[in-house]
Amino acid sequence: MYIPKFTITNKILKEIGRVEASKEIIENAPLVPAYEAKFRDEAIIRTVHHGTHIEGNPLNTGEVAAVLEGREVEAKDRDVQEVLNYRRVLAYIDKRRTTNDKRQNVSEKDLLSIHRLTVEKILAPNKAGKYRKTQVVVKNSKTGKVSFVPPKASEVPTLVRDFMAWLSEKSEEIHPVLAAGITHYVLAFIHPFVDGNGRSARALATMVLFARGYDIKKFFSLEEYFDRSAGKYYETLQTVSNQKAESLSDRDLTVWLEYFCQGLAEELAKVRGRVQKLSLDLKLKGRTGQLVLSERQMKLVEYLESYGSISNRAWRSLLSKFSDDTILRDLKDLQKKGLIKKKGSTKGAVYVLK
Repeated sequence: MYIPKFTITNKILKEIGRVEASKEIIENAPLVPAYEAKFRDEAIIRTVHHGTHIEGNPLNTGEVAAVLEGREVEAKDRDVQEVLNYRRVLAYIDKRRTTNDKRQNVSEKDLLSIHRLTVEKILAPNKAGKYRKTQVVVKNSKTGKVSFVPPKASEVPTLVRDFMAWLSEKSEEIHPVLAAGITHYVLAFIHPFVDGNGRSARALATMVLFARGYDIKKFFSLEEYFDRSAGKYYETLQTVSNQKAESLSDRDLTVWLEYFCQGLAEELAKVRGRVQKLSLDLKLKGRTGQLVLSERQMKLVEYLESYGSISNRAWRSLLSKFSDDTILRDLKDLQKKGLIKKKGSTKGAVYVLK
């Protein structure tokens, strides 16, 4: 059985702490169903776009959205098919999540199904969802230089099954984010297929998160983080893969897990910010009927939501680029709208939400 090797560093602890904090806020945010659906749809588009773009697909976000909506775009058939296929992969993951309990085992069958969907109409049927029978290499797309030589084809089935045994029997002993990160690295290292390995590895890692209660309303896209830092992404994978180690279990995954945890933490922090702002918008609309607040006023109200009150010193620091007269006008307007009230004398005054 495969046994992962890594160290729980302060950075990993910090990033998982950020993940947990964002998860709590996102999952408990008072959003109406229409906004939740919008966030999920946007995450799907971003995941499909960035998940295929990192592999060289040239379609931009707008074109990906058009393809997913069934509209025609000027693009190569293969590029369009990759987009459609990855959307079907996400649908497969979602279906498995909703038809099983959250502690479902992610299996070898899931990996093969995900790969088959990933390369449908791109690879020959006898290669879709089938382990490779030949040696493959990973090359730098810019220089053409071989950057990594995966294991021999004859070793693939055993390596995958050894890993899957750990995933189903032992991985629940560690945090789900670490289990997902390990899944991603191991499959990228084994490179079990002739094509579609990156997409399959990222998809199965996402499936591990979803299966263990970390779908986080399906608002996030790890693929976006990887694509936007593609150089660092491949460099970090290669750093681990190029270690002088006799076996897969001997490779120290620490640096990769630090990068993976940071990626999820940063992606969820962005989602958290959007969710908090929208939650506040909806809350204020409920109080005022028609919400018309300036950007400065929104910052003031967000501060009050977070800290309960704001003093003269605090608002001067928060909006340091603006004059006292401007901010005082904003505060008076918020009082007229019935959103806040003033407590205390002029110099020692504080403002609180009503």
